[in-house]
Amino acid sequence: MMPTLSLPAPAKLNLMLHIVGRRADGYHELQTLFQFLDYSDELHFIRRDDGQIRLHGELTGVDHESNLIVRAARLLQRESATRYGADIRLEKRLPMGGGLGGGSSDAATTLLGLNRLWNLDINPERLATLGLSLGADVPVFIHGRAAFAEGVGERLTFVEPDEPWFLVVVPQVFVSTAEIFSAPELTRDTPPIKVRTVLERGGQNDCQSVVEERYSEVRNALILLNKFVSARLTGTGGCVFGAFPNEAEAVKVAAQLPATLPGFVAKGSNISMLHRKLQSLS
Repeated sequence: MMPTLSLPAPAKLNLMLHIVGRRADGYHELQTLFQFLDYSDELHFIRRDDGQIRLHGELTGVDHESNLIVRAARLLQRESATRYGADIRLEKRLPMGGGLGGGSSDAATTLLGLNRLWNLDINPERLATLGLSLGADVPVFIHGRAAFAEGVGERLTFVEPDEPWFLVVVPQVFVSTAEIFSAPELTRDTPPIKVRTVLERGGQNDCQSVVEERYSEVRNALILLNKFVSARLTGTGGCVFGAFPNEAEAVKVAAQLPATLPGFVAKGSNISMLHRKLQSLS
């Protein structure tokens, strides 16, 4: 029987997101605060000895070879020159285009999971470097610790903000990250801020006003959630969230939302549930 492994691919929230500049290559210089949620996709891996990578439970509209899971697996194959492959089954819970980092988290879980399943023993720093070639958010999922991120998101300072409960509301809309970052009205000159100031005072999401203007579903969700709690956009959206001191209060507000506006309640965590699972296996 081939070795198997099942691992979560957790969501993240951007508790703030400042855009402090734009580089010559078109990428934006960011400052953002990442925290994980105890809410995730689930990936199931079975080792293959024939080197083939097969993804089951594929996403509508996403070509097999374009999927970040497949790209991550093939990247790790090339890097390690392993003879192994894998059957990978995805249970998708995180919404696409929601700003929760689902694709990047799936890629990170694939790199960490196959590193273990294939007995490669590649260190996390190297995996994070590989992950960065797949997406700017992948390294934070590889490291699995809440972090203040700078640059394009790759320079991480690990932090320990409070771990409240969150209500995350999911407007039924796909927000294109590329569209938001290319918007001419996007603020790109927010003054840089120190990590200590962020932890003490928080910050805004510079993408929020652009997303609100272009996506009425997101604007309406923010208006509704703001009646109960200070609501913010995560990443480039479209999910919006509010923080609560306990689960009961978050659930109480969730119960008052219309059926047309789905959402979920989850605990914030400074150590990702993926890394807690990996730790329990070692």
